[in-house]
Amino acid sequence: MANLKGILFNQYAGEGLNHLIEELQDKYKPKKGRRFHHNNITYEISRPVLNENCLEFEISSKIPQDELPTVKDLNTYFQEIKKVLNSQKKKPLSLEMENIIWDSKKETEKEREYVKLLYSYPMEDLYDDKEIVKRSQAIAEGSSKETLPDIPGGFTTPGKIALIMVREKIQEYCGNHVATLIAANKTVQEKLKK
Repeated sequence: MANLKGILFNQYAGEGLNHLIEELQDKYKPKKGRRFHHNNITYEISRPVLNENCLEFEISSKIPQDELPTVKDLNTYFQEIKKVLNSQKKKPLSLEMENIIWDSKKETEKEREYVKLLYSYPMEDLYDDKEIVKRSQAIAEGSSKETLPDIPGGFTTPGKIALIMVREKIQEYCGNHVATLIAANKTVQEKLKK
């Protein structure tokens, strides 16, 4: 059973990812749910999940099958994406090609291939004790313009700052991973068109 810290961290990580999705849907073409569309590719960000002492989330992108006529082309595309993403400093915990059969109206089936990435961050990576102390002192001294929202479960100033940092960090980390995936898709699309 998750402890209070885990439950609160998961809640605020979820808020951070929701805010990121809204930003990406405003920047690109919005799709239903947690998805957005850019450059002939649909992207999706999952909700965070608390697993052990880590917060995990998935990012996926549809493989542009209309540009890749054969199964070999699909596999080449995936392998190229995999190379780019595995060269990053923060590698995904898992990187898979997933086949989804989708039928919205139960009349026709659409088979789609996705690149699915799983990222995992220990809860301790989502906040910084020294930064919490610094921000708390600034608020206590009145030298900070930061105002803390009323946070149920966040009873102390340091506790509230920790939860805000979790929201900010998960949004930053996921935003960077999404930007990397968008850039990887663009690079691979251009490479395979040659």
